[in-house]
Amino acid sequence: MIMRPLFTTNGAVRVFCEATSPPRWTRRTRGKSKRKHFLRVPSVLRGGAVKSEGRHDAGIALVVVLLALVLLSAVGVVLVLTTTAETRIAANFRSAQQGLYAADAAAECAMDELRTITDWNALLGGPMLSSFVDGPPGGTRRLDDGSVLDLVQLVNIANCQKATACTAAEMNAVTDDRPWGPNNPRWKLFAYGRLRDLLPAGSIQSPWYVVAMVGDDAGETDNDPDKDGGAGNPGAGVIALRAEAFAGQGAHKVIELTVAHGESAVRMLSWREIR
Repeated sequence: MIMRPLFTTNGAVRVFCEATSPPRWTRRTRGKSKRKHFLRVPSVLRGGAVKSEGRHDAGIALVVVLLALVLLSAVGVVLVLTTTAETRIAANFRSAQQGLYAADAAAECAMDELRTITDWNALLGGPMLSSFVDGPPGGTRRLDDGSVLDLVQLVNIANCQKATACTAAEMNAVTDDRPWGPNNPRWKLFAYGRLRDLLPAGSIQSPWYVVAMVGDDAGETDNDPDKDGGAGNPGAGVIALRAEAFAGQGAHKVIELTVAHGESAVRMLSWREIR
């Protein structure tokens, strides 16, 4: 028996078997035409179908690879953004800490000079300046980044939260930051200059500009912020000190202290950061 492929019009493959000799078990087939027996072969075994499925698998693999690339790209972008944000947070925290230290240094400098002043009424009632100043108590100062500070405006903002001149009523107004009414401190400039000028040249490389102001202690009850309270007053012998530090890009830190004369130096009674 011989098996031969036969391709039909619909693409199916058939195999027919051709008998070369009559079967031994019967004589009826003798002399008759040869019979053909067809076997259907599944179309999946054809070469064309196999190639088609290969192309289909290749397309799916390409889609999977593209999706993986998109996912990895998104993860990379998230990592870059996270790293950038962390860097900025660290820089802002470092700048804030530097500003706090700069303001504290200005307060320490002012306290060191306050110990030589015995009459605090003269300090509160009139213009008395520290030796640490960089010019007249007014006008503008330019920071390292080119921004400008106005010393008069700084004092006004501290006294009544606005840049223009303050009236007595505005300075006595009760607010969240100044709740003592007539006993609110009336801040006056005492020390101001660049932090790097506090020590000999080259000792401090700092961009911060610092200002220190003095005022009457808000714990007094005499309703006279230009004069220290007398004996028996709860705030007698105590004054308030405000120190501010400025740097480029709007960096700004403020602290307030209350100080009193000690046996050999001015001692600090309270300290707080103004936010």
